[in-house]
Amino acid sequence: MSDCLFCKIVAGDVPSDKVYEDEKILVFRDIAPKAEVHLLLIPKEHIESLNELSALEDSVVLHMMQQLPLLAAMAGIGDGYRTIINTGQRGGQVVFHLHIHLMGGGKLPGF
Repeated sequence: MSDCLFCKIVAGDVPSDKVYEDEKILVFRDIAPKAEVHLLLIPKEHIESLNELSALEDSVVLHMMQQLPLLAAMAGIGDGYRTIINTGQRGGQVVFHLHIHLMGGGKLPGF
């Protein structure tokens, strides 16, 4: 999508502090971190949110989930971390491109 910030990051049109990339996903540091470590995992293909998932996206979502422990270990938070997926405006989603927040380091606040 031409107006999607995360699609622009994937295309290289907007810079990011990239920490990992493969054929399916891109991972970068959040520009407004809410924890000592705050990474965003995004699929390279545009998927608006969890609400738009279909069987066609199963492999990329599974890949994202499987990479979380590896990414947490690489970031030094493998012994404990939080993952969050905000869905829809009322659910706190600001950028409408599916993404997983991977957060950790120090003591994370409770809910």
